[in-house]
Amino acid sequence: MMTAEDRNMTAPNTKDWLIRPVRPADAGAIAGMYNHYIEHTTITFEETPVTPEDMADRIRDITATYPWLVLEEGSTALGYAYIHAWQARCSYRASAEVSVYVQNGRLGGGMGSALMGALIQAVKSGEQGGCRIPIHALVAGITQPNPRSVSLHEKFGFKKIAHFREIGYKFNTWLDVGYWELILEGAQA
Repeated sequence: MMTAEDRNMTAPNTKDWLIRPVRPADAGAIAGMYNHYIEHTTITFEETPVTPEDMADRIRDITATYPWLVLEEGSTALGYAYIHAWQARCSYRASAEVSVYVQNGRLGGGMGSALMGALIQAVKSGEQGGCRIPIHALVAGITQPNPRSVSLHEKFGFKKIAHFREIGYKFNTWLDVGYWELILEGAQA
């Protein structure tokens, strides 16, 4: 059943998409989407597929403090986006890292943009899960090259702030990672 909160997050100009807060029952679908990226890409530096139980634990831990959204069409989850702590030290409490994933084969259709827009709105409006931490800076680490992800982040105002050469190693290849940041005005830590 769609709640008032779910209706308010429906992506604009997309009759069949619904963006809503994640539910524990989404863990299997999300793990399936994410495992494609683990096993076949350098987009994530994880190397071991996650189980639905692992993902359920991540969802529970992250949503205790931060927003996590799912984009669905019909009753099928096709993408997700969330923020999580950027660093563990206290002085980073108003900073968070952004992650956006869309089901393999569905890239380029606007789902990533819909999720990013809804996620930024949730962060700005204080829909942060249990703790309501005001977020001042959003950070995105993007394995290079990844022009599609760079374009998505820059579309929403993220600016490149750093580039680490050969910082990761996956599939027998050294990988660069760039970092993009979006400052959200008005947040008080």
